[in-house]
Amino acid sequence: MSKRKTWKEKLFGKSDLPKVAKITKDKFKKWGAGTYVVPAPREVDQLMKKVPRGKLITINEIRQSLAKKHKATISCPMTTGVFAWITAHAADESAAEGKKRITPYWRTLKSGGCPLNCKRLPIERLVGCIVRGTAFRSGGGGGREDIRRRQRPTSCTFAQSW
Repeated sequence: MSKRKTWKEKLFGKSDLPKVAKITKDKFKKWGAGTYVVPAPREVDQLMKKVPRGKLITINEIRQSLAKKHKATISCPMTTGVFAWITAHAADESAAEGKKRITPYWRTLKSGGCPLNCKRLPIERLVGCIVRGTAFRSGGGGGREDIRRRQRPTSCTFAQSW
């Protein structure tokens, strides 16, 4: 019986990615004409690491950046999201091992504004991501240290929904 791969093995393992391919007929309806890129997991990780303290990025912004880098029309939404999720779990593994510098995955949001790994995030990070998300985007302040000092909000629609 084979041993399950860890998240870090999935993130840094060998792969034949990135791949740029022409959009086929079955994807044409949804994506339009042109080319698409299937990014490597490490590329997504590198972009997530570049997000500065006090700023946020969405999966769609990561996709746009990857498409531009590879001179493609779009980046595959499914694999980009999956690789961001793998990056978040790999960062959790690193934190559990005691590493201090991990990928700040709490600064990456899904398209709807939800954090990647929301059920595993401490409430301090959720408050910073969801309630203060617009302030972060507009440069209104706060980094990880600021978030720790905040109280849980009395009404946070996202926190109540999960």
